[in-house]
Amino acid sequence: MSNVSQKKIKVGITIGDINGIGIEVILKTLLDNRILEHCIPIIYGSVKITSFHRKALNIQDFSFNIIQNTEQANPKRANLINCWDEEVKIDLGQQTENGGKYAFKSLEAATNDLVEGKIDALLTAPINKYNIQQPGFDFPGHTEYLQQRDGSSESLMFLVSEDLRVGVVTGHIPVKDVASSITTEKILAKLRLMNKSLKQDFWIEKPKIAVLGLNPHASDNGLIGEEEQTIIIPAIEEARKEKIMAIGPYPADGFFGNGSYKQFDAVLAMYHDQGLIPFKTLSFGSGVNFTAGLSIIRTSPDHGTGYDIAGKNQANADSFRDALFMAIDIVRNRREQAMLLENPLKVGQLKMKVTQEDSEE
Repeated sequence: MSNVSQKKIKVGITIGDINGIGIEVILKTLLDNRILEHCIPIIYGSVKITSFHRKALNIQDFSFNIIQNTEQANPKRANLINCWDEEVKIDLGQQTENGGKYAFKSLEAATNDLVEGKIDALLTAPINKYNIQQPGFDFPGHTEYLQQRDGSSESLMFLVSEDLRVGVVTGHIPVKDVASSITTEKILAKLRLMNKSLKQDFWIEKPKIAVLGLNPHASDNGLIGEEEQTIIIPAIEEARKEKIMAIGPYPADGFFGNGSYKQFDAVLAMYHDQGLIPFKTLSFGSGVNFTAGLSIIRTSPDHGTGYDIAGKNQANADSFRDALFMAIDIVRNRREQAMLLENPLKVGQLKMKVTQEDSEE
């Protein structure tokens, strides 16, 4: 195995809204020192703010290794880059201007390092999509911001758990704009991204993707809307021509209600709530949001800022921990795939050796 594939993974972690539960789930995740066997965590935030949260949660046996840049990261410690020194007022559980201002400072610093290759992956704690709006961040959410920073024309919001993977065609847009935003080309683009990600990031050799309809009962053959016949089915047919195993369109209610999703590697929903409501119902607390289709790797937990429980030591860190391990797994999968593509002869020799050994037995 090459030195690149063995190199310890640096995961940048943003603190999210300083008045929410982001720092709490970060601290609870990093309290387990076994995390350090798998990655080098680098937090982008502030010593003063993380200390405030640590004291509020009465976490005593923990401290960060304070560094100026990623090159100084200690592989045996949880590291923190101090992105600002000023005193910042913290109002736990409140939506404030400071909450968004410093969430963006953390995100911007981490993303700068991510796109420059100074970290291998990014794990983002939850932001408030309203108070983070400011010069430099005029986006509906993390996904759109990171797509722009990556220079990509498309990305895929991909919700992933152990038993279910759901992507959406349209993301953070008003429901009234959904139907007019769905086109055959857009569905096809999302299917291509999903198919590629399932192969590249999750190592599924022949992905099987279910496509949901837009209208109730997937339109009942055109009785309830025409989008299935004129937009969705043509996209599925075109995807099949490209050897993408896309099947549908399925009525969303029955599809999830009768467990049909268990027969597929992933599901493409037409809009945000159509995919995320069943996903969070089935997987809340263990789901991960992965931004697929980018050259950079970013994951996040499947929950929000949790203002109602901020500072009360009630936040569950399972989803954040799962998001950290998924980021690590995807980095490893991409590294290994890159290595195999660089050395196809060795891969062929390995397969031949395995076949010979099987025949000898």
